[in-house]
Amino acid sequence: MNRLAASLAACACPALARNHSALRASVRSFRAGAVSRSDKLFVHRDTPENNPEIPFQFTPENLKRAEEIVKKYPAQYKKAAVIPLLDLAQRQNGGWTSISGMNHVAKFLEMPPMRVYEVATFYTMFNREPIGKNFVQVCTTTPCQLRGANEVLEACKSHLGIEVGQTTADGNFTLVEVECAGACVNAPVFAVNDDYYEDLTPETTVKILSQFARGEKPPMGPQAGRRTCEPAGGLTALKEEPNGPGFGVQQALQ
Repeated sequence: MNRLAASLAACACPALARNHSALRASVRSFRAGAVSRSDKLFVHRDTPENNPEIPFQFTPENLKRAEEIVKKYPAQYKKAAVIPLLDLAQRQNGGWTSISGMNHVAKFLEMPPMRVYEVATFYTMFNREPIGKNFVQVCTTTPCQLRGANEVLEACKSHLGIEVGQTTADGNFTLVEVECAGACVNAPVFAVNDDYYEDLTPETTVKILSQFARGEKPPMGPQAGRRTCEPAGGLTALKEEPNGPGFGVQQALQ
């Protein structure tokens, strides 16, 4: 009800005017919080290290891989290979997807470049800016958060001297915060490049990062002594060698 209608209603019916005033008093105004900004790049701006003038082509080895990937799809649907080819281009380009790499994939698959850009900006696995040699991806989704992911993230920030979304001055580390890493049973977890490090504490986090800084490759997987995703308190079942095929079957039927 606008102001004019409210005034006319007040003249015609004082009771309606009182109800209108009470209704307005009971309505709460909406308030907007601070805008949460992503550390991902969704629009392209030419820079000295990322512009269409920089040439990009698959290496002979990756060209063979790309051709094998495309063979997995019907000829009329080869554009469906855009995600694995973008991943291949990103790996060749040092871990990030350049505009030249996207254009090359578009040409290779004979599809409009815009379709490739849409994919690259939708999936967070594609890094649109250069990253460090060691790409640290800390999972902070609920299971990891309940198991201490915030402390792990703070340990990363403190030890590396950078914030989320930044790269160290020596180009050795880039730190990002990611959604579910899919290893909830071994939470908290972070990935460094393609390898998972699980059951983390602030202390083991610093130890792992220090090993990477020295050029070493820390053992991946759980850092608390358990094997893969076995129960943290030890096995409660399947403690003995399982019986083999034919166990319990009559001799005549074996």
